[in-house]
Amino acid sequence: MSGGSGAAGSALTWAALREVKCAELEDAADGWGRVSNRADAARDRIEGQLLPGLHDTQKGEAVDAAVGRLRRLGANFQYIYTECGLLRTTLNSLAHEIKAQQRVLQGALDDAAALRFTVHADGSVTYPAAGEGLVDGQPLAGGTASGVPNPGMVTPSGLVAPNPNAGKAQDIADRVAQAVRTAADADWRYTRILRALKAQEGLGVPTATWKDAAADAAAVRQAAGSYLKNAIPHDASPAERKAWWAGLTGEQREEYLAVYPDRIGNLDGIPALVRDAANRDNLQLLMGKLEGRDDEDSATKLAALREIDRQLRAVPRAGEPPMYLLGIGDQGNGRAIVSYGNPDTARNVAAYVPGLNTSLDEEFAGGDLKRARDLSIAANQYGAPAAAITWLGYDAPQSPDGLGTLSVAGDGSADEGGQAFREFMSGIKAANDNEDPHVTAIGHSYGSRTVGAASQQHGGIPGVDDIVFVGSPGVGVDSADELGVGRDHVFVGAAANDVVTKLPSKGESAVGAAEMLFGGPAAAYVFGDLVDRKDDDLWFGKDPASEAFGARRFEVGEGPPLVGNGKVTIDAHSEYFDPEIDRKSVENMALIAAGRANMIQTEEPR
Repeated sequence: MSGGSGAAGSALTWAALREVKCAELEDAADGWGRVSNRADAARDRIEGQLLPGLHDTQKGEAVDAAVGRLRRLGANFQYIYTECGLLRTTLNSLAHEIKAQQRVLQGALDDAAALRFTVHADGSVTYPAAGEGLVDGQPLAGGTASGVPNPGMVTPSGLVAPNPNAGKAQDIADRVAQAVRTAADADWRYTRILRALKAQEGLGVPTATWKDAAADAAAVRQAAGSYLKNAIPHDASPAERKAWWAGLTGEQREEYLAVYPDRIGNLDGIPALVRDAANRDNLQLLMGKLEGRDDEDSATKLAALREIDRQLRAVPRAGEPPMYLLGIGDQGNGRAIVSYGNPDTARNVAAYVPGLNTSLDEEFAGGDLKRARDLSIAANQYGAPAAAITWLGYDAPQSPDGLGTLSVAGDGSADEGGQAFREFMSGIKAANDNEDPHVTAIGHSYGSRTVGAASQQHGGIPGVDDIVFVGSPGVGVDSADELGVGRDHVFVGAAANDVVTKLPSKGESAVGAAEMLFGGPAAAYVFGDLVDRKDDDLWFGKDPASEAFGARRFEVGEGPPLVGNGKVTIDAHSEYFDPEIDRKSVENMALIAAGRANMIQTEEPR
């Protein structure tokens, strides 16, 4: 193909289109693919062998300097892997589009040959005399038809040529012109992309280069839609997606990972190792995309992404489970799904849903991820491999003052989040290698309402055996029997000083007034408590820790009092997952996650 062809006009002829050797384009694509794979293998060796080896056997400033250089080298190899993968897909996509137009062209030429028409170098088609005149009965004269690249754009004249061959010739000429024009457009589009796929000079890969890589990936995605994107089974079940991925060739998988890491990495049902690899690459592209933006939202998300990236690159300490990035995105309040331990091979899998005011920020990257890590470490003490997941796959409600007022928290976010969580858990079930894994869903604060909503979807939460609620303001149902796992498999932790677990129902007038006047759970609790101390209806339904609800309540720490040292605090609401502050809570949740709920320390319901 000619790199100088343009969209408006091109020197491409049908003869040149017919002679394009697409196999050579595909061979070139294979070459770039081999380079991409070698770079990926080099990155894996650095991060999987060299860095852990240095960390475990060497100490000192020289080692720290070597580790820094190796990490930079690993990042460079990651960039090579990404860009060379894009080159491979660009060439394969170009070949795909050209071959399609070659088929259109050849069909037109075959029809012309069968009719004994002549196709000229300029694409016009000469046809012979045919039919007979109305007056003299003689064959009507032949002629020449010139093709129109886009016949649908031409207004019909209303005139019909009397020679029956004329219409056939016009159709052939139009198909030839359309094939040439479409191929020339493809040549022009992909030439621009190929010219843009080049790195800056030097050995370093600064953030600005990743910003360019994000733009490169977006351009290739846009161009390669018909080649790759349209085949991604977004509307299929997680089990069907798993089968789709298993049926792809190695080259097809590599191309999807290079061009659509965002889609493959967030596709429920795809194996965890694949999602992790895709999301690690997409993480770099997202950071490049957000870099340089001066709005507060981008800066907040970028800081979180950098912290997640730092954790992913860190060498796990002894006893710490490996970290898998199962989802990442900047849409809405941000998305991040992180597993500690491989959820595909673990016998026990727990997924934790955070609640009100959770978003993709540094607090999430440091705090909410640590909750899953600590839970995984605790659960792994009981024999069978365990994986614990922090799932931020929805937009949790955000209160303007950040204090946790539930006046902003309706059911809508929980319903949408519940549907997404159910889909994710269906993917966990489909991808797990064990015949009957033990799966636990954990909801904290508003996250408990989201888990409750997921359980109300048709069929409940796929694969889930046990459900745990901590710090819950209600889960949307009035009985543990309504959650689809049986009341003996529903567990609740409610700290004595956690005011969120005591918020009265929205229907109580004093509570409504307190929310409007003071805007916080502490106010709602205090004012509501004045109205009815014994009422067990919370903000989102029956108190899960109440006797009427019917769940199994387990022991947790009391937490600090609402008022102490001259200030108001609701810290008791956020300490359930901290093994240093509330070891009792963490151990009980770990036992449940490990399938040993018979060993938990129980507490009387309210």
